[in-house]
Amino acid sequence: MSKNAILIYSSIDGQTFKISEYLSEKCKTSISFELKPIHDVKNMRLNEYEIIIIGASIRYGKHSSEITKLVKNNLEVFNNKKTAFFSVNAVARKPGKDLSTNNPYVIKFLNKTKWKPDITAVFAGKIDYPKYKFFEKIIIRFIMLITKGPTDTSKSYEFTNWLKVDEFAAELNKKF
Repeated sequence: MSKNAILIYSSIDGQTFKISEYLSEKCKTSISFELKPIHDVKNMRLNEYEIIIIGASIRYGKHSSEITKLVKNNLEVFNNKKTAFFSVNAVARKPGKDLSTNNPYVIKFLNKTKWKPDITAVFAGKIDYPKYKFFEKIIIRFIMLITKGPTDTSKSYEFTNWLKVDEFAAELNKKF
């Protein structure tokens, strides 16, 4: 029997959405996800869901303020439901920063919100230089330069390890 679940995502360039859709497909036999972008959940009754999953991307070192507010404002609901959280960021491309227990963005977010999800994960995202506006391209290229990432602005770089996403989906199916 399929369980009632919502997967709320914050995606700037589309990679978190892509991962969210992939998870929805991988889990559809046991969990029926309602996929919702963060801007569509302001007045939703989250307590009506058995399972709440949040997927959030990083831009310039931070998760979306909307995601942070949602978690803080619904902390009691979240703490009484089955919940999962995954972060999508370019730092996760590096060994030693690719687990939710050692990724600085995940640690900071969970400490800031006081949320303790049942399952957490972090996935490396995508750098899509051709899609960026001029100013974004310069900033992201600079960040990649100082973090020893790719700097050729004529290309896109997908770092997502889809086997890790499969493992997360399997864990969701098993625990939820």
